[in-house]
Amino acid sequence: MKKTYLTVAIVLTIASSLMFSSCIGSFALTNKVLAWNKQVGGKFVNELVFFAFWCLPVYELTALADVLVLNSIEFWSGSNPATASNSKVIQGKDAPYLVKSDKNGYTITNLKNKQVVKFDFNAANNSWAVEANGQKHEFMQFVDDSHVKMVTPDGSFETVVLSQQGVFAYQQVAMSSCFAKR
Repeated sequence: MKKTYLTVAIVLTIASSLMFSSCIGSFALTNKVLAWNKQVGGKFVNELVFFAFWCLPVYELTALADVLVLNSIEFWSGSNPATASNSKVIQGKDAPYLVKSDKNGYTITNLKNKQVVKFDFNAANNSWAVEANGQKHEFMQFVDDSHVKMVTPDGSFETVVLSQQGVFAYQQVAMSSCFAKR
């Protein structure tokens, strides 16, 4: 009788360890955006892009898509759909979004209302722009190895030194406008 209880206990322990094991996933979509950011430029440019994507909230949406959808698919199927191709459908709060990447940037399409937002790199003038509703707005331009021009809340451009102090100063300007718009 003791042997039966021991066998049952071992089987239940092994079964529960398989059923209740945790899988945090690879966060493939978020890591793709981070990997792209790392190849954009030096550490200060990367910080500016990181901060801009945090404000827009690109990173928050990719992490949410990974947590709620992509990591679950990876857990059950063994492969993450974000690693398979250059376009993915991500379920947002209000609608699904199609995110396509190409050699120049990203196109994000709201599949419910068909609105399209594009993030494009222009190699001719070394700049990044966002396009929505037929209007294109440049938000960052590389000046040289140690300076970029970043758009300010009033629409003008400010030259930012690619240093810790320069990035911090720009963050202060951007954050002050974010909180002023309540």
